[in-house]
Amino acid sequence: MGLMNFAALNLSDYEISPEQGFLPQDPLGHLPDSPTLNDLGRELPKLLSARTVRRFIDEHRQLVPSIPSTWRTEDYRAAMRILSFCGHAYVWEVPDQPAATLPPQLAQPWHQVAQRLGRPPVLSYASYALDNWRRLEKAKPIQLDNMVLLQNFLGGLDEEWFVLVHIQIEREAGPGLAGLLRALRGAAEDKKDEVLLGLTSLVLAQTAMRATLLRMKERCDPYVYYNRVRPYIHGWKNSPSLPSGLSYESVETYAGQPQQFRGETGAQSTIVPCLDAGLGITHAPDPLTLYLQEMRDYMPPRHRAFLQTLETAIDDRGRPLLAGYVRDRKLRTPELWTAYCACVDLLATFREIHIGYADSYIHRQHQSHASNPTAVGTGGTPFMQYLQKHLDETKQALVA
Repeated sequence: MGLMNFAALNLSDYEISPEQGFLPQDPLGHLPDSPTLNDLGRELPKLLSARTVRRFIDEHRQLVPSIPSTWRTEDYRAAMRILSFCGHAYVWEVPDQPAATLPPQLAQPWHQVAQRLGRPPVLSYASYALDNWRRLEKAKPIQLDNMVLLQNFLGGLDEEWFVLVHIQIEREAGPGLAGLLRALRGAAEDKKDEVLLGLTSLVLAQTAMRATLLRMKERCDPYVYYNRVRPYIHGWKNSPSLPSGLSYESVETYAGQPQQFRGETGAQSTIVPCLDAGLGITHAPDPLTLYLQEMRDYMPPRHRAFLQTLETAIDDRGRPLLAGYVRDRKLRTPELWTAYCACVDLLATFREIHIGYADSYIHRQHQSHASNPTAVGTGGTPFMQYLQKHLDETKQALVA
């Protein structure tokens, strides 16, 4: 986009806030006028423990009354959260014997709500994390000691902590996204003080994000994660145990054809792609870059649009706007280059920590059945070598 247009960009146009980043205002815990679905969501951990989710859903011919025209966006998001958890619980109730078909009372409302939100009918990061929290005390901030999940699969400390760490990082990213935008605006308007203030805000946010990510192992054990949390978030694309995908019964759009959708994964968070785009970090094509491009289909549409907008921030020489600006002033304004390097270095560190977790939480675990593979992520791609490549490419941005 033109630099003058870029200068007028507002976070609020993209459902982003400087305080909470991509997190919405406090999500709804319950749906209006949907007692059966609310009950199912609330009882899901117990039904899943007893392996009676399929029976419950099969016995209830209507989970959601016809979706009222009075529903607001937050109602649709709450419905998507509950339906997504219930859909995955139905499929993966017995992890090594997944259901290949969803009954119409689940498939139809799930598809309808997903269409309204611009995402596929599968559990994605937006429902698993962004729309899945409540504050214990409303007057206190969104932080790890004041948050719980609205919806779980089996529940328990490890599942709760795993998701809450992601939510905390999303909240901490808010001031960083605002800082990144401020730096980009400053570069567009040639205001170096604004660029420096923006980059400084981003450094502070990334430092907080790193500290939170480092806390993952405090209350989420790798063995418990792999065996009790991960099995339910897999999707049905490139799935060894659902090779044809999943049939959504009575969804006319699909004309009886099984569908293939990726599983829930942190790769559907918009934070890291936005940092790559804003800081001008590029990745040579590989299976992971193709996969990450596909992951955008699972992001809320406005978040996806913001990321695409950042990718258009190019200077008149065709270079990434911010990276080009600070590089050109490296000698006469070294503090800009120092702040930029700190941002890139923190992003590299974040990737490095993530690789360590991918190794211990997935790669090193003992694979007991095909539905929970250790060689691929929950999205279905071999991850270790490409995560390392993306880390190397991030560090490469610091080579003058």
